Amino acid sequence: MSALSTPTQEKAAANPLDVMEQIVTANDWVFDRRSDSEMAAEAPGKWCDYGLYFSWSHEISAMHFTCAFDLKVPERRRTALYELLALANERLWIGHFGMDSDDGMPVFRHSVLLRGAPGASSESLEDMVDIAITECERFFPAFQFVLWGGKPPVEAMQAAMLECAGEA
Repeated sequence: MSALSTPTQEKAAANPLDVMEQIVTANDWVFDRRSDSEMAAEAPGKWCDYGLYFSWSHEISAMHFTCAFDLKVPERRRTALYELLALANERLWIGHFGMDSDDGMPVFRHSVLLRGAPGASSESLEDMVDIAITECERFFPAFQFVLWGGKPPVEAMQAAMLECAGEA
């Protein structure tokens, strides 16, 4: 499987989509289990609903995950959004933002490697989805400032990252 090899034979990880389906069902999210290797779901957010897509590769024991914004980027604003995505990615520990080149939709992406593990825990998968939605919610205002407010990416990021203190 890789250029590096270990002398032990490792069992392939269990399909994490089985666990993910249980999590999605427990949250009452609409989902479609398209096959043993694909699942799509929709999760509500504060700013919009997020399209979740999970893809499992048994061959490499890896699951790829995307969390897409319900937000289309006009062609004329894509350069500014790419700059904003780079600024946002500097602030992330896990995953990264990208943009679907076909329809210009911003997405949060993350992959989980499970080779040698018996499978993914429900806690780790819950955390993965929670982190994705939290980061999308955190940066959504910056995307709006750039796309519809016409702000430069640096200014949009600064405005979106203001932390409120106290209560009004």
